[in-house]
Amino acid sequence: MLTILGFAMIATFLVLIMTKKMSPIAALVLIPALFCVAVGQGAKLGDYVIEGVGNLAPTAAMLMFAIVYFGVMIDVGLFDPIVRGILRFCKADPMRIVVGTAVLAAIVSLDGDGSTTFMITVSAMYPLYKRLKMSLVVMTGVAATANGVMNTLPWGGPTARAATALKLDASEIFIPMIPALAVGLLAVFLLSYVLGLRERKRLGMLTLDEALVREPEQETVLAGAGTDAGGGDRLRKGSAASGTGPADLTQDGDDDEDGEDEEEFKGLDPNRSTLRPKLYWFNAGLTIALLTAMIMELMPIPVLFLLGAALALTVNFPHMPDQRARIAAHADNVLNVSGMVFAAAVFTGVLTGTGMVENMADWVVGAVPDAMGPHMAIVTGLLSLPLTYFMSNDGFYFGVVPVLAEAGAAHGVSPLEIARASLAGQALHMSSPLVPAVYVLVGMAKVEFGDHTRFTVKWAVLTSLVVLGAGILFGTI
Repeated sequence: MLTILGFAMIATFLVLIMTKKMSPIAALVLIPALFCVAVGQGAKLGDYVIEGVGNLAPTAAMLMFAIVYFGVMIDVGLFDPIVRGILRFCKADPMRIVVGTAVLAAIVSLDGDGSTTFMITVSAMYPLYKRLKMSLVVMTGVAATANGVMNTLPWGGPTARAATALKLDASEIFIPMIPALAVGLLAVFLLSYVLGLRERKRLGMLTLDEALVREPEQETVLAGAGTDAGGGDRLRKGSAASGTGPADLTQDGDDDEDGEDEEEFKGLDPNRSTLRPKLYWFNAGLTIALLTAMIMELMPIPVLFLLGAALALTVNFPHMPDQRARIAAHADNVLNVSGMVFAAAVFTGVLTGTGMVENMADWVVGAVPDAMGPHMAIVTGLLSLPLTYFMSNDGFYFGVVPVLAEAGAAHGVSPLEIARASLAGQALHMSSPLVPAVYVLVGMAKVEFGDHTRFTVKWAVLTSLVVLGAGILFGTI
């Protein structure tokens, strides 16, 4: 009976969030609460929730302060020179432009937010693709796949969800996977190189007029997508300032194929008040030190990001009103992510406390051939591709991964191996129709979602299999 109710609870949760009848946070709380009552253990619901919240508090703290930290780094201009450097590198060579797209998307993905990554990447690269008549689905496909690999960072979401669902330390999941994920990222760069060569062959080697290449101080950043004072992402039309840098290729007034002036975008406003150019090297050094300390496990990740966010805010914005403004600007992301983690305490607490997971795992173990039992981590990795594409990360990590982990434990497979293998499908997941950020990507790039899907899925599947294979080769899966 518990097995049936357990699968029914997961199915109800998945249907409600996939059909958008309920938000993930509401579904994570209300659905397990109802099923807890249905199995006759409603009186113990409070105990399950309190225990779950205590276990998940460090993960929530890590996500909260990581979002604030990288949000502040974008605000103060840490990534601006990188964007300008990539644009100068690209010039008018289609191969360089595609490779530059992958590099830029990977770098900006450090903030853990897909929407921000896509807005900045498309803002910088769209005019180059449009001016040179390059394939826009190449841009969206490369950006989505690169972001998918980088989305496995502990503050990106999937790793934190896996740690939350299995009550593990996020660093124990992520750090051993770094070599495999690095191979996956190299595969994305190789893919971008090959696709770039195809575009170069189709279009030929192109050159721009010397007037289009300006000195760095004369460069302009494109107008269109930015973040308002309240921290909400928005799109706005506009034109660049005077001058035509390599990022500003539509300034000459040429019309697009529909006879309308091409829209220009702005990802990083060079005149925004939050820039701190005099503190650039301090912020770069702080970020490198923070990431190094995380990899070396000098302190727990939540503590590192808490200290880093506090230091970044204090040094870059010494006045209290400015600090409050920066925190408020990123409050939406912080609340959404941390709220999801704490809501998950109800779901995982009920699933575990009522014995549903154990009964479901017994059923799954019985369904898996004995020969496959010791390879449950590989099975999890393969299942992560279709499951994370056709369902949200919430549904997969909170509804499916715990069951796979219990099934694997019966065959001696560590939950850590299951958690690491579950990350393999993220390169494909970022092009899922259930990911809101992908609509930001295709919308800004003016690409039909169906075209993006047809082009991207095969390459994303290949990248995910590379990550899985590398994890197996390095012995982390």
